[in-house]
Amino acid sequence: STVCEKIMELLGQNEVEQRQRKVLILSQDSFYKVLTAEQQAKALKGQYNFDHPDAFDNELMHSTLKNIVEGKTVEVPTYDFVTHSRLAETTVVYPADVVLFEGILVFYSQDIRDMFHLRLFVDTDSDVRLSRRVLRDMKRGRDLEQILTQYTTFVKPAFEEFCLPTKKYADVIIPRGVDNMVAINLIVQHIQDILNGDICKWQRGALNGHGRTYKRPFPEQAESAAVLAAGKRSHLESSSRPH
Repeated sequence: STVCEKIMELLGQNEVEQRQRKVLILSQDSFYKVLTAEQQAKALKGQYNFDHPDAFDNELMHSTLKNIVEGKTVEVPTYDFVTHSRLAETTVVYPADVVLFEGILVFYSQDIRDMFHLRLFVDTDSDVRLSRRVLRDMKRGRDLEQILTQYTTFVKPAFEEFCLPTKKYADVIIPRGVDNMVAINLIVQHIQDILNGDICKWQRGALNGHGRTYKRPFPEQAESAAVLAAGKRSHLESSSRPH
């Protein structure tokens, strides 16, 4: 999320009104499943594994991304990390030319992974990941013992089992995260080329896993893996942390 926010800042998109943005960020964290009463009780004690692939509503995630790629306005769930619950209100997301979809397990599901045109893996030092998590969770009202217990019980093992292996699917690996301004500037330049029409066609595995070409009429942890995907403001032609 830090890398994505820096990309938005360098592109000047964070100063643009939501409806007019050509680049948007969408977080996998928005798609945590609605918990049962028993799961909710575990979550409040730090005993629920939010870093497991099953913690996410992959069906809703896939359909939302599909609608965005097709140029539709969508409603994205709003998740409350203090109460571990999905709120009634949603966030309206308007079509954009480029979508940055970020999260710890965005490459885990092949159906979702194949939607992306450029896959970025942000490789951040483990000490940095832990320190950020401690500071963030303490701001959410959790005590240090619970944070460290959850980290050693769920977070670190899940990272090693589910997140780290997806590094092999990345097209670009960004060591040192947001401190690697050389890599970030290259990504920003790539996005600018897309927006300027210098890259007018994408050819890569897409929604159904088969070949698909997107023609774009222009102008107009590892803490996380940040992914660049082409959205649609115009039309689609087919030949084809968290807790």
